[in-house]
Amino acid sequence: MSNPSMPVLESFTRTWPDLEAAHERAMRVASALLDCRTRLLAQLTRIAVYSSARDELLRAVGALTGAPAELARNCPPQLSRLSVFLPPHHVLYSYALYGLVPALYCDEVVIRPSALTRDTAYAVHKEITSRLDPEMARRIRMIDISRRQFAPVCAESDAVVFTGRPAQARDLMHTVGDRPLFLAVGSGPNPVVVGPRTDPGAACRTILRARLHNSGQDGLCPDVVFVHRLRLDAVVEQLRAELSVLTVGARSWPDTVLTPLVHEDAVEGAAAFLAENADHVVSGGSADVERMLVEPSLLVFPEGTDFHPPELFSPVFCLVPYEDPEMLRTWARTPRELERGMYVCALGEPRLTGQTLGTAVISRNATALDARDANRPFGGFGVHASGVRRDGRLIGRPLLLSAEAGLRRAVITGPLR
Repeated sequence: MSNPSMPVLESFTRTWPDLEAAHERAMRVASALLDCRTRLLAQLTRIAVYSSARDELLRAVGALTGAPAELARNCPPQLSRLSVFLPPHHVLYSYALYGLVPALYCDEVVIRPSALTRDTAYAVHKEITSRLDPEMARRIRMIDISRRQFAPVCAESDAVVFTGRPAQARDLMHTVGDRPLFLAVGSGPNPVVVGPRTDPGAACRTILRARLHNSGQDGLCPDVVFVHRLRLDAVVEQLRAELSVLTVGARSWPDTVLTPLVHEDAVEGAAAFLAENADHVVSGGSADVERMLVEPSLLVFPEGTDFHPPELFSPVFCLVPYEDPEMLRTWARTPRELERGMYVCALGEPRLTGQTLGTAVISRNATALDARDANRPFGGFGVHASGVRRDGRLIGRPLLLSAEAGLRRAVITGPLR
């Protein structure tokens, strides 16, 4: 007879996978990625600059080599099916994060690629699965169907990873019902804060590296930079000088920083933003939709909490001066920013104390790109940035599929004393 004072653990599905077998599979898959790295980079540079594609490859390999420790730490159950909406950016890294690593503990991973990068996603999938052992290759399936057609597949899955707009995430969550574990992976403005104790040169290097990652076509690129008034003039002048010497190159060139954008809606969105805010343009300010080019542009907005940048996905730099960090806290507590809080890069601003700014995680002297770790929960506490369904609603918090599956597996249902 069981003791009623002890917690009862209920299994989500079945027991967790064989860690030794998962270790061997992960190492073989990592080796396969390295063996075909030249062909993968050739495919990725159709939609990304070479440096970004190389970064994806290294992060994908790192995700796999770190997977055995991740599974041992989180003890996810063996899932029957995972359904994944692959994002249009960082295709290889996302394929590893949501496809290859979960295939170590999922019987089947069904991936729907984004229509924007469908051909590249299929090419990457074909190249990798052709080098996997048959059992591992059979676990990953890519299907080209509409979001509406994919919903019934998701409803019959143990877990769903959705990447896309928050409104679409909510609609899909209600459509698929309560059965699947549901993760919604979004993005945020990921601001950089340049404090009074920051060297302007070092700050500009950080800002340029973060904003120009893949020519600005990444959801982790900072859409706004808050600069203390003591550093504003120096930062503006140095950024203006650096942006003036950038030239457009081919995506396949290793030293290319600026390239034509991949998606027409990104160019159109940047063009509309620059036209609407022409009074704030310090340098640049033009966009050529026909050539898919956005000129590296620097804008300086008035001090205050009214500026809430859209996702720009382009080499556009938006600066907002500040003096008192309380302004930053007020900005971060606005309803919109609370929903999309993800990361804040704090440079030389000791007055930003604590772990979060609003719902965004403070990453000191590091950008959101630096914080990306495939084997650890990632994101902030904004529900639009990273949310998991609990008790019928999305809860914002840093996400990792294996950790969320492991939490759902072990639910305490008995009394604790």
